[in-house]
Amino acid sequence: MREILAVANAALERHEAVAMGTVVRTWNSAPRPAGSAMLVTAVGEAVGSVSGGCVEAAVYELGMATLASGTPVFESFGISDPDAFAVGLTCGGTLEIFVELVSTATWPELPGIVASLAGGDPVAVATIVRGPVGVGRHIVVRADGFQGGLGTPRLDDTVAADARGLLASGATGFLHYGSAGERLGDELEIFVASFAPAPQLVIFGAVDFAGALCTVGRLLGYHVTIVDAREVFATKKRFPQADAVVVDWPHRWLENQQLDASAAICVLTHDPKFDVPALTAALRTNASYIGAMGSRKTHDDRLARLREVGLSEDQIARIHSPIGLDLGARTPGETAVSIAAEMIGARWGGTGKSLTQMDGPIHLGGHS
Repeated sequence: MREILAVANAALERHEAVAMGTVVRTWNSAPRPAGSAMLVTAVGEAVGSVSGGCVEAAVYELGMATLASGTPVFESFGISDPDAFAVGLTCGGTLEIFVELVSTATWPELPGIVASLAGGDPVAVATIVRGPVGVGRHIVVRADGFQGGLGTPRLDDTVAADARGLLASGATGFLHYGSAGERLGDELEIFVASFAPAPQLVIFGAVDFAGALCTVGRLLGYHVTIVDAREVFATKKRFPQADAVVVDWPHRWLENQQLDASAAICVLTHDPKFDVPALTAALRTNASYIGAMGSRKTHDDRLARLREVGLSEDQIARIHSPIGLDLGARTPGETAVSIAAEMIGARWGGTGKSLTQMDGPIHLGGHS
């Protein structure tokens, strides 16, 4: 949705209104997660996706109607609906989508939101999507305050406090309140879209595999940094896709960084003088994924060296090595896909198994 907001802001700068459809809730095997968005412009263009192709045509029509009327719309699409086949949602999932008008009058905070995202500052937008009053009103929440209004000061303060909690954890979801802001009520449904800074992918080792992994990491939305002490190899020319290329010893650079649980660290040096200090520093961070390239023999030697420097078995167990999933990868590109697949599984709790070998929903995290 970050890119969608930037496109919407560019339209507002041209004094053009757009309609924005946002996935606010999903059940079962819905094809896109909550927060996915699609724009419909005044000239009939569609930007983005809410379902990977399943209901785009229907949302497009809702967007054109909203552009004409200015009235927000809340719509559900699912396999149980009589028109499910007509809109193409035959995968068994259910989507709830909120379509609203985005204009300088309805979204005066949009330029500030886009500036916050560009600067890496976390921000959340809390919008009333269903209720007896105020549908379409929103507040923009940051760590130090909020902008906009939902209808009453009590509701504003309550929602801002709760949205700030979701923002701190990078979560997107629903909040329910009474019409005056009572936490025990349920007349109002408020959708909170959280925008935290892009997760970090740190790659140690300016090798060919790093270039391929950098490309895949950028595709997945990571801010990618490549670090290597050898300045002849660690150059922006060799890695144009990287957000940053740093010439430094990996462990020394890492000791001065703050990585949160969304971060991934990949050690591709497979050289003890680089990777043992780098892994020692990496295991002191909160990174959710730490992987190291090398053969099983190389990793056994690495484990012995890590034990010698005092790391515990619990710490060592966090390392994914040999790095990646067993895809039969041979080329740097294939290896990068293997590593990225393991990173995704570690982040979202996937098994790494073929979906043909499993039962149940194929998209984790939806409502049952």
